[in-house]
Amino acid sequence: MPRLRRITAWFIDFALVAAAAALLAILTFHRVTALVTDVPGLATKGGLDLVTSRGDVIGVSEHLGLSLWDKVVLDVEEAFGALVVVTFLYQWACLTWLGRTLGKGLLGLRVAPRLSRHALRRAVVTTAADVAVYALACVLLIEGRFGLSVLVWAVAVVLFLVNALTVVLPGRRSLADRLAGTSVVGAFQRAESSPMGSVPQG
Repeated sequence: MPRLRRITAWFIDFALVAAAAALLAILTFHRVTALVTDVPGLATKGGLDLVTSRGDVIGVSEHLGLSLWDKVVLDVEEAFGALVVVTFLYQWACLTWLGRTLGKGLLGLRVAPRLSRHALRRAVVTTAADVAVYALACVLLIEGRFGLSVLVWAVAVVLFLVNALTVVLPGRRSLADRLAGTSVVGAFQRAESSPMGSVPQG
């Protein structure tokens, strides 16, 4: 049952990240829509560019289109960046202040030991495995670097699986736990180091 509790806790935490992603997607959609539908602003900019270009209509059109595309890409990239930051802050703040994320708290689990350096390392690895590397792959794809994007996407999948599947190994510690020196235990269970340096979990 401890594995089932951990999996359920992860789904709860990931649902919160997905909700943040959905909110950022909606906000980004509105930003892009406002940018594209700002006809007076686009007309003014296009008109000024046309006057200063000495009638180069094609050049002005290409420049305006590229400028608009660059702004859209920047808005999307900012949304991915914000998602990574929000995910890290959620993990780090919850582990630092509460010793558990919302999902773990609801399932009667906590992360031990509760020290700031462990919380920071665990938050970094968890964020990288769950969100950050995927976000990087998406940004590379938007930037037109298809080959590199596929490579980073493959790394993201491997990192995610390694982080998740190590929970079923002896000691039931995820990659984030192993790199941070932490363990997930029952809310009222004491964490004690074993001779092999692993920490038992609930």
